[in-house]
Amino acid sequence: MQTERQTVRPTLHRKRFFRSQGAAPYLFVLPFLISFLIFFAYPLISAGLMSFQQIVPGQTSFVGLDNYERLWNEDFRAALYNSTRYTFWTLLLLIPVPMLLAVLLNSKRMPASNLFRSTLFVPALTSVVVAGVVFRLIFGELDGALMNSFLRSIGLPSQRWLYSSHLSMLALLVLAGWRWIGINVLYFLSALQSIPHELYEAAQIDGAGRLRQLRSITVPLLKPVSVYVVTISIYGGFSMFTESYMLWAGKPSPQNIGLTLVGYIYQQGFQYFDLGFGSAIGLTLLAITLLVSLVQLILSGLFRKEEVA
Repeated sequence: MQTERQTVRPTLHRKRFFRSQGAAPYLFVLPFLISFLIFFAYPLISAGLMSFQQIVPGQTSFVGLDNYERLWNEDFRAALYNSTRYTFWTLLLLIPVPMLLAVLLNSKRMPASNLFRSTLFVPALTSVVVAGVVFRLIFGELDGALMNSFLRSIGLPSQRWLYSSHLSMLALLVLAGWRWIGINVLYFLSALQSIPHELYEAAQIDGAGRLRQLRSITVPLLKPVSVYVVTISIYGGFSMFTESYMLWAGKPSPQNIGLTLVGYIYQQGFQYFDLGFGSAIGLTLLAITLLVSLVQLILSGLFRKEEVA
């Protein structure tokens, strides 16, 4: 009897625990914790260990900081420069333009606003691989390519878009704007709809015009969403790979004008099979992204303590 009671009591305690309100938060968080440990923590720890190793097929040896000492080379500097420049220009493109479009679409005077919202979101549903192939044809070097046909129609000479550093960056920015502007518009639209209309009515009574309302009401109240969009844009800029890979059809770009940090990781880790060096590049990229994001959050005042009146 005692043995049966001892086996029944733990079973009852487990049932009571899972049915109790105190267990509910842990059960809801458990799927996230499991996925975080499997898909983020474990790969990060593994990459950290691999960055101190030389890994070749069938052999692994500890090399200390040799992989990090090899980092500052010409290819890494080109990849860092390209990724930083791409991130900077995408921030200038993907923050103010979607914000202005969201303000226009949120206006009651805007005709067919639902149609425009749907149209702007369609590129997000398109595969980036397909989009990269299409944009490679658009920015082709032949006279019959779409962009060169447009230039020739207005009396300008054809350009070799993907053979110039500045022109290829323009092509990448056009692709980024086509793909991500619609998503950022939805972020800003959702935030605009939470702003009370009474604020605009009071400002209009006080004689404030639309530009003054935009500067004094809309932009300040969109700050939380703006900080979020800037943060994900920084991550997206430094992690860009597929767009560049598809524009140059998976081949090395001329003079590394399309080489990004993630592309450099792919090149060293999976093309040259130097997984240790690729892990060191990946951890360096993680540190750079976290540092830039932290500086952006500090400058935006997110860590500033609010003064209590």
